Amino acid sequence: MILTVCPNTAVDKIFRIKEWTPGIPMRTNQWAVCVGGKGLNSSVVLSQLGVETVGLGFFAGKTGEELVGILKDYGIIPEPVWVGGTNRIAHIIAEEKTQIHSHVIVGEVEVNESQKREFVEKFSNWVPKAQWVIFAGSLPPTVNNDFYIELIEITRKAGVPCLIDSQKEYIIEAIKAKPDIVKLNREEFEWTFNRKVGDLDDLIRQAREVKAEKEIKSFVITMAKDGMLAFTPEGDYLTKSPIQKPVNAAGAGDSVSSTLVWRFSLGEDWETALRWAGAVSAATVLTERTGDVVMDDVNRIITDVTVTRL
Repeated sequence: MILTVCPNTAVDKIFRIKEWTPGIPMRTNQWAVCVGGKGLNSSVVLSQLGVETVGLGFFAGKTGEELVGILKDYGIIPEPVWVGGTNRIAHIIAEEKTQIHSHVIVGEVEVNESQKREFVEKFSNWVPKAQWVIFAGSLPPTVNNDFYIELIEITRKAGVPCLIDSQKEYIIEAIKAKPDIVKLNREEFEWTFNRKVGDLDDLIRQAREVKAEKEIKSFVITMAKDGMLAFTPEGDYLTKSPIQKPVNAAGAGDSVSSTLVWRFSLGEDWETALRWAGAVSAATVLTERTGDVVMDDVNRIITDVTVTRL
C-alpha cells in the first residue's frame, strides 16, 4: 500500500472549449468532474496502475463529500479528516486551439488545532502499513508551513521512505526533515529557491548546487515536454518521453511521483523507475480526467522513453 497525504484537497471541474472568447456565452458538452490536489491525484494514478492506495486529507462540506465519493469510485481508500470551510473547487478551462489551461479556484478549508492532531494521529496509524508515503501539494492557510516536518519525522521513525512534491515555503520547511525524494517542476524550482534558470545545462548546474546546499538525498525536477531530471545516489539522469498531443495535461507531474514510488516498492533501481515514470507521465496527458492512465498507452510509450546518465 502507498499512502498519499494531501492537506489541501480539491475537486477539479474541467471544461473543454475551442477557444476562450471574453464577453460571449461559451458552451460545451465536453466536461468532467475529477479529483484535485496533488496527493490525491497521485492516488488516482496509483489506482489506475493497480496499486492499493490510501488518500489522507482535510475534507469539508458537500464538496468534500463529493470528493470522497469520487475516490471510492476509483477504489482508493479515503481517510478524511473533516474540518470547517469548504474544499477547493478548481474550474479548469481547457482551450483546444491554444492548448492553454486556465484555473479559477474557489473555496478554502478551515482547520483548528484539534483537527490537526486528528490528522497526525490518523497518519501515524497508517504509516506502518505503507511501503511508501507521498506528501504533496500546498497547505491550507490555517495550517503552519512546517506541518510536513512532523509528518516526515514520523515516517523516518517508522522506517518508511517518503517523497515530497510541493513548492515555496512548504517544501523549504519539509526539506529540513530529510525526505528521501524531493520533487518539483522547473517553474517551482525557480520560485522556491529564488533562481533564474537559462538553458538545460544551467538548470543542471543550479539543481546540483541546491541539492548540495540543502543536503537533498534525491532531487527530481520535471520539465513538461522537455522531460525530467533526477539527481540521485545512483547517478544523475535526464529522462525524455515521446511528445504526445495532450487532452488534459493536469496530473502529469503527480504521475511521476506515483510511478517512482511504485517502482521503488517493487525493488527497482532509479534508471528503471525513471523509464516507467516517463511513460506513465506521457500517458496521463491522453485522458480527459486528471490522473487517469491507460496501461496500453503506457506499454506503447515506454519503448521510446530514453534515460540518459549525465
